[in-house]
Amino acid sequence: MSGTTLLINLAGAIALLLWGSHMISSALGRGFGTPLRSWMGRHLKNRWMALLAGIGITALLQSSTAVSLMVTSFTASGTLSLAPGLAVMLGANIGSTLVVQVMSFNTAIAIPLLLLMGFVVFKLRDSSGFESAGCAMMGLGMMLLALSQLSAALAQIESTPVFQAVMQGLEGDTLIALIVAMMLTLICHSSVAVILLISVLAATGVMTPATAMVLVIGANIGGALPPLLSANSPVARRLPAGNLIVRTIGGLAALALLPELTELAVTSGLTTPQLVVGFHTAFSIVLALLFIGLTAPFARLLERFFPDEPQPADAGLPLYLDEAGLDIAWLGLSNSVRESLRSADMLTQMLDRLVVLFRTHEQGVANEIREVDRSLDHLSAAIRAYLADIGQDGLSDSDADRAQEILMFVINFEHAGDIISSNLTQLATRRARRGEQFTEFELNNIHLLHRELQTSLRLAVTAFLAEDTNAAHQLKARKEVIRQLEATASREHFRKLREDKNTWAESGDIFQRVLRDYRRVHHHIAAVAYPVLDRLGDEVVQQTQNTSEA
Repeated sequence: MSGTTLLINLAGAIALLLWGSHMISSALGRGFGTPLRSWMGRHLKNRWMALLAGIGITALLQSSTAVSLMVTSFTASGTLSLAPGLAVMLGANIGSTLVVQVMSFNTAIAIPLLLLMGFVVFKLRDSSGFESAGCAMMGLGMMLLALSQLSAALAQIESTPVFQAVMQGLEGDTLIALIVAMMLTLICHSSVAVILLISVLAATGVMTPATAMVLVIGANIGGALPPLLSANSPVARRLPAGNLIVRTIGGLAALALLPELTELAVTSGLTTPQLVVGFHTAFSIVLALLFIGLTAPFARLLERFFPDEPQPADAGLPLYLDEAGLDIAWLGLSNSVRESLRSADMLTQMLDRLVVLFRTHEQGVANEIREVDRSLDHLSAAIRAYLADIGQDGLSDSDADRAQEILMFVINFEHAGDIISSNLTQLATRRARRGEQFTEFELNNIHLLHRELQTSLRLAVTAFLAEDTNAAHQLKARKEVIRQLEATASREHFRKLREDKNTWAESGDIFQRVLRDYRRVHHHIAAVAYPVLDRLGDEVVQQTQNTSEA
């Protein structure tokens, strides 16, 4: 076989290895990313639990890079604290070693079985879960097939002068070997694939244990670079920067101890491929044990070096809708959620300024409310456009449902802001133009409705952000509370009008319209509960039925 043919075979095998890794992480992320994201956001408060979750989720997704992107979106949005997020990444590094351990065995018989079973599962049912599982199984089969082809290709070129020269160059310079492994991992976006490639290279017998360990160190450091380079804000850089610092510290320590580690490797009797896999596992486990107790102070240090970014002059400009989320559905949805929470902050600001306007009638306050409403409209339009572009290749059922929830959240809050800006603000200024003040009775009822709306707004954010059915049920029930408050205030106000003949009829009409519009604002806030209940409520009912049947 000619040298050109061998190089083509080698390049094709590497491409197949990377494509198989991509198929696994993207398929499982698309099919099960939303449940994993929801579970992580709710339960990862303890660092040991976070460590174990990082191990398990990375073993499932076959990619510590995918886990890093997912957890980075949580920490940046505030859903997950930075300290447990760092613990998740320590576990993710260990989880990636489990994948390498499994694939390092002789799995020749597993290749056709995985490809066949993956195809059958993919075609078994018209379900996104089955399709994702089938794609992941076929991706795993492709990775194993690529490894066997790599071994065959390398076995034929290991004696060629070019290959010998390349390996001698790596043997002679530790820094070059380290940089090569780092850059290769950065390009491939997969430390698992690069470690497996190093293991196959080591099987040719032309690599010393010292060089193999240096390459493993470089792959571990390089695996932390893609999430850091894709982060678009200081807050989003905290977690990937922390992961890179931990791996770099561990890598430098391992390089300093390289002579002792080489001697230990020689005396252990391990083959070089076994050493690659074993050293990769030991490296991640030791780092996890050393840093798991330092996650809290390390998180505070990262928060100091990467402070919160200042708000833009135009509050309507999006901060988190980066292009990376358009290709990765769960990341794009997380970005949309983070941006949607800003719309909730804007609505809260409008409500607070509205109460001030009712009491002071200052024109500057009315202008502030209208300005915030314009920013809310611009932000809502940006989020809607971003949601329309997420997942051009298709969304899973759960991701499509979540996208619909985000869309309804944004639309309802935009409509609530329009009522505040166009109706309630106008009613307050009309009273001011006539030189009249709202009475204490009217202001007391307005303040009462304001407090109730604040409570409902907090429940709406909780139900939306945490996908909390209890908060959604409470929010739905509060519609009756607001209705009763409006009815009581309206009856009492009409009674006062009958008793006070000097009260202007138009003044009374303004207050009645204020009550009605407050209820309309609450209607849009409470509407956030229904998409959550429609999706998660059905799941709870199904789980209850399954439990009773069991």
